[in-house]
Amino acid sequence: MMGMTELDRKLQARLLGRRRVEGDRLVLADAELGAALDGSRPLTAGERAALQASPLTQRRLRVLAEARRAQPAWRGSSGMLRAADGGAAFEALVTDDGAWRLHVVGGRVILQLDPESPLATSLLRDGTRLRVRDGDGATVLEGVLDSDGECEGPWPFADAPGAHFQRHGAGFTVEPAGT
Repeated sequence: MMGMTELDRKLQARLLGRRRVEGDRLVLADAELGAALDGSRPLTAGERAALQASPLTQRRLRVLAEARRAQPAWRGSSGMLRAADGGAAFEALVTDDGAWRLHVVGGRVILQLDPESPLATSLLRDGTRLRVRDGDGATVLEGVLDSDGECEGPWPFADAPGAHFQRHGAGFTVEPAGT
């Protein structure tokens, strides 16, 4: 509402929070409220009317919104080679947070997002452009996850993957490409 001061908005929110309606119940599930908050699915006219008529659902929406604001934004994940190069075939690298796996198969580098990771929902929905860097900061892969949570491209270096990672910091990071 135009012309409302911050104090007016706070008072209105407090009054709405105290309002009670006999027989009130949650009229929208958390998934519907969450989709409305992140903009992936707007509420229908009927859902908006139900939300306005239910102080309990309004309070739940506020709690979900506050929880989202309190969540820190993902800035990246990192991982290290787990063993020294003993000549064995290169195995998948995994980030320390367990969210990502990096494979090199047949000259292709593949980044996989664990579907159970807390990052999965937002990264798949948002289409965030990602970058994988080696321990020295060189770009190994850049792209957007497909619907299966994978991104792939050609292996960009002349060295074999295990030898490359050993020579270049023995680690890797996955980060938003804008950083």
